[in-house]
Amino acid sequence: MAKLKLVQEPAADALLEGNPFALLVGMLLDQQIPMEVAFGGPKKIADRMGSFDAHVIADHDPEAFAALCAQTPAVHRFPGSMAKRVQALAQVIVDEYGGDATALWSDGADGAEVLRRLKALPGFGEQKAKIFLALLGKQYGVTPKGWRAAAGDYGKAGSHMSVADVTDPGSLQKVRTYKKEAKARNKEAKAAKA
Repeated sequence: MAKLKLVQEPAADALLEGNPFALLVGMLLDQQIPMEVAFGGPKKIADRMGSFDAHVIADHDPEAFAALCAQTPAVHRFPGSMAKRVQALAQVIVDEYGGDATALWSDGADGAEVLRRLKALPGFGEQKAKIFLALLGKQYGVTPKGWRAAAGDYGKAGSHMSVADVTDPGSLQKVRTYKKEAKARNKEAKAAKA
């Protein structure tokens, strides 16, 4: 397994690499903030709680957890709502997967089934689930049968479309450029329709 460089800060990336639940939470947080800030969120939580465990997070007092997420530097620009989502995700991982995030993909399920399971998680829609499946396949050594097809364009080798493709500062810049161009294309398409 390659060393993850999603946050580009060794301790935060080491947590993501060694703790699949932390990687899942990083993906959950990856919206409306820079991706390296999102994937750095689990390290902030771990530093403040002393660990990063689905059981501990699910059982934590919601108000205290929201306050912990809001401490400066905040885990997300919307710390209150994201704290609720993180706890909801932790609860599902505890209730349905025994607290083990790897149970989402480690039972021999194919890519389509892993994608279905990811889409069923709180805060994971179609796109986020596909990106996470691509991240698992491209950088985490999790390659269920048919994962590239299930991940769609995000699963393509050699692409620079999402966090699944970030391996160093250069690839991070390529992904940023792709996202910026895609946003501009979407804006033009909407303007053309109007």
